[in-house]
Order: sequence, then structure tokens, then C-alpha cells
Amino acid sequence: MTDQTILRVAWLYYMENLTQAEIGERLGLTRARVNRMLSDARQSGVVSIRLNSSFASCTELEHRLREQCGLQDAVVIPSPENPELTASLIGMAAGAYLTKYLEQKRPRIIGIGWGATLRETIRYVTPAEYPDISIVSMMGGLSRGLELNTFEIAGELAHRLHAECSYLAAPIYASSRRSRDTFMAQEVYQDVLDSVARIDLALLSMGDLTPRSLLVRHGLPPDVKIDDLRAAGAVGDVLGQFLDRNGRQIDHGINARAIAMQLDKLAQVPTSMLIAGGTNKAPIIAAVLQSRLGKVLVTDEKAAQGALKLIGKLK
Repeated sequence: MTDQTILRVAWLYYMENLTQAEIGERLGLTRARVNRMLSDARQSGVVSIRLNSSFASCTELEHRLREQCGLQDAVVIPSPENPELTASLIGMAAGAYLTKYLEQKRPRIIGIGWGATLRETIRYVTPAEYPDISIVSMMGGLSRGLELNTFEIAGELAHRLHAECSYLAAPIYASSRRSRDTFMAQEVYQDVLDSVARIDLALLSMGDLTPRSLLVRHGLPPDVKIDDLRAAGAVGDVLGQFLDRNGRQIDHGINARAIAMQLDKLAQVPTSMLIAGGTNKAPIIAAVLQSRLGKVLVTDEKAAQGALKLIGKLK
């Protein structure tokens, strides 16, 4: 189908209020095809949906997050009835926020992590021309080719922004702290590591300890067990480094093996945008809020409420 067909479908649906069935009959398309084209129109930026009224409960949570947790900004969306839509809807909100941020702030180096919500965020970033921006991965990736991988996500953002891109072409974890240090000291990685050190906008998600986590499913070394991480107090990870419920790094060798930007360096990035939601993410969101690693949080209502309750900021 041509772009003109997608534009015509979007016009008939949003501007002339035709049903999907009516559009299909008029243009000789199935209703399922019309539905997919409308979805493509939203994701590509052909159609931009904006609500002109605020949800009072979400606005209040945004205010609490800024005032009580020291955030530069917060975006809270209503939690969807279907939890499977959480990543996509948070990604839509984060993509719109990032689009506006890029227009206003024009960062020079953007660091990026990985995950399903980040993938959705990139899909909703409005394509633009930013050849002076450099995209760099802040962590190693999986040896398997997944569209959630840090390499694919960094490359897709660079493609949408017509920006430069560089990768930390390494696994997520080394076999030991010594191996990690040796790995990172190699000359071939110095240009990438220099860029990582100069990031002025970081885009990343947070992982929990449930099977929903990409890291839990695909990324942990064979010798590291989830039960051991839980026993050490872990509630989730940021850039492959695990935190306890108070936002402190756990006492476990896995953190010293992570081939990624270290969390004390992340805390110094001028703007770090943390994008995650779902009630399963409330504990790690609470931990990150207490660690002050993030400057901007994009999440959903139930996750925000759960996180604020865990740190005693909401009764």
C-alpha cells in the first residue's frame, strides 16, 4: 500500500468519522487491513493524537514525583485496562516527550539502553533531521539478534533522527570483574567509552525480577540465579546493575561484571530519562527514585502509585 492510501485511510477515519468497515468498503480493503494502517499511521507520526484535558489523578502524581522525589519532570499516563498495552502506551507518551525535548534542548550525545518499552518509545519518536546528534549504546547486548537488543534500538533511533550511531559491541556481562576491566581497557572501545562519558541525555528502562524481564529471560550468565539476586536484596536492575529496595547496589559480583555505564556515572548525566511501567516495575521504580539516578520519569498511574507507597510518599 502507498503512503497516499494510508493518508486517505487516516483522513476518512479521523476527519470524516467513517467507521473502519465503511473505509474498507470505500477503498476495497479488509477491515483488518484498515485497522493495521491506522496503527501504522500513528506509529509513523502521520497521525498525532493529543488530549486537551488532563487526568487529575495523573497530574497529581506527576506533581508528587517532581516535588517529593527531586525529578526534573514526570509524565504519568492512565494505566490501561489491558496490561499488555502498558509498554506501547508508555512508549507513545515517552516518544512524544522525547520528540519535544529534542526540538527544544538539542542534546549532542544520547545514550540508550534496551527493552520493550524503549523499543516502543523509538517507534513513536517523530522522524527528524539531526545529523549533529550522536547516538551511543550505554551497555553491551545479547549475542542473539532481538529487536529489543541495545544494538537494534540504538540503530533504529539513529535512523529515525538521521543521526550518527556507535555501539558498545560487547556482551552484557563479562565472566569476572577482572575480565570486565580488561575488556573495557582495550583500545578499540575507547572512542565509544569517551562518547558514553560525555552523554547529555540518557534513555533507559528498568528491569524487574519476573519472567517478563528481558534480562531475566535472555541476559543473565548461567552461573547467576534469580534466587541468589533476590537473596542479596535485589528488586531489579538499571543497565544490568541490580539495586535493593533502597536504591543501593546489591552486594553481588554480577554488578562488577556489567559491561555498561556505571551507575555513579549515570547519576552525573545532565538528563536521564527513565521509561518503565506496570505494577511489576513499582519496586525498581521506587529504588531508582531513592537512588536519584533518574531526572525524568515516564510511567503509568498504578506503577507511580505503587512506587510512591513503597517509599512512603503516598498513603
